[in-house]
This record gives sequence, structure tokens and C-alpha cells, in this order.
Amino acid sequence: MRGDDVRGALEDAETFLGRHTEQPWAELSVPGLDFTVASVIRHVTDVLLWYALDLAGGPGDEIAFDNSVRADAAPAALVASLGAAGRVCAAIIDASGPESRGFHPHGTADPSGFAAMACDEILVHTHDAALGLAGDGGGDFTISPDLARAVTARLFPWHESIPDPVEGLLWANGRIDLPGRPRQEKWRWHCAPLAEWDGSAPGTR
Repeated sequence: MRGDDVRGALEDAETFLGRHTEQPWAELSVPGLDFTVASVIRHVTDVLLWYALDLAGGPGDEIAFDNSVRADAAPAALVASLGAAGRVCAAIIDASGPESRGFHPHGTADPSGFAAMACDEILVHTHDAALGLAGDGGGDFTISPDLARAVTARLFPWHESIPDPVEGLLWANGRIDLPGRPRQEKWRWHCAPLAEWDGSAPGTR
């Protein structure tokens, strides 16, 4: 996965969120999570900037930035900030060679790992925001099945494919239940190169 995947996820998120900037995001809770619509979008924006910095900074956890979106940012500013952070992240991914590595608590990620994590953050957290907006007239956020399938395969290679790849992505991230499959409560990613995956699921080694 590369920067174009991040830009694709970002465009879908910006289009959806941009239709709902007149709503009181800071007052709308995301069901099941300790987030409001505003704080969940601030979170993913912060994370995208961190991914760019971590990939550019290399595999050691040594960079000392303190970056965050202002807590009082209005919805339109949050959408603009999300777009800017996502495009910076995509540009760093595209500027990095396949041998590049950056720090992440779940493993020393390569550019494809950072791209997949960025897409996951954008897609899943925009889905979260849509749930919060739904009670105030917001609509459903549509996730690309192809992108959902690619993200799940890259970050959760131990999971069998699910007929509906969007449900598969949301289930892998602990957002929904699926019949006959255990709830994913303490999930984690494989963001290091897939060639380094040992073939087992986390917690089964």
C-alpha cells in the first residue's frame, strides 16, 4: 500500500465530513467510545501527523515533537486539518523507499505498514464519527470494499477473509460483532513488513 491509498481514504472522509460541518461536533458522542465527533477527528488527525514524523524519523523512538490539533477547532477547521495531515502523511510515504522503517508500538513499520495504518485510522474513525452524527441528522459513511480488503489483509494477515470486506475491517478493529467469530477486544496490527510475519495471530505464540 502507498500514498494513493491514503489519499483515496482521505478524499472519502473529507467528502462525508464536509457535508456535516454545521452540526455541533463537540456535543455529539460516538456510541460505545469515549469520544465526541470532534475529538475522534482530532485524534485521527494527530495520528496521521505522527505517522509522517515516525516514518521520517526512522526506527528509533527518539523524536521529541508535541503536535496536536487545537481542542477548540470548529468542524470545518477539523476537516481542513485532517486533509492537510493526511496529505503530508501520504507524501512522506511516497518519498520513502521500501527499505525505510519507522517506529510504532506494534512493530517497526515500513511505508506500506504506515499507509495501511493511516487508511485504517481514517476509515474506521470516520465510521465512528458517522455513528455520532447519525443521531443529529448525519448520514452513513461509505467505505470502499477494495480498500477495506487491502487494509485488513495488510494489518491483520491472520484473519480469514470475510465476504463483506467492510464488515471484516470493522470487526477486526473491534467495532462490530460477526456471527460465529469472537469479539475483537484486544486487537493489534502487524505493521512491520509482511515478510516478517511469523504466521501466527497475536497472543497465540
